Amino acid sequence: MAVRTAEAEWKGGLRDGRGTMKLGSGAFEGSYSFGTRFEETPGTNPEELIGAAHAGCFSMAFSAGLGKAGFAPKRIHTTAKVFLEKVGEGFGITKIELNTEAEAPGIDPATFQAQAEAAKKGCPISRALAVPSIVLNAKLV
Repeated sequence: MAVRTAEAEWKGGLRDGRGTMKLGSGAFEGSYSFGTRFEETPGTNPEELIGAAHAGCFSMAFSAGLGKAGFAPKRIHTTAKVFLEKVGEGFGITKIELNTEAEAPGIDPATFQAQAEAAKKGCPISRALAVPSIVLNAKLV
């Protein structure tokens, strides 16, 4: 199976330091800091990248499930909200909310919701994340 890589480098202390994260494929490189993680400073952060990975993984798993069930999706659009909150003395990801819209002709709402839930549970990123709550809001359009 494939092995994917990414790397990060941090220079300095927690609050005054700066870092960079880079995907092994070269498709993305970005800077991050205390401000980009815990405040609203421009830049990326690890949680945003987890959200992108989760949204992408879920969308593909949903497409696969719909296809296996006999429904050819035209489009699946997923947004992931990753909640980083104070937990005890530190911070933790307490919830991920997946909001997805899909065009899947001929599918009934109950089958659609069942396929969305199966994708949420079966997506490798969902399985890899040990967050207390992954919320899914699926909308058939």
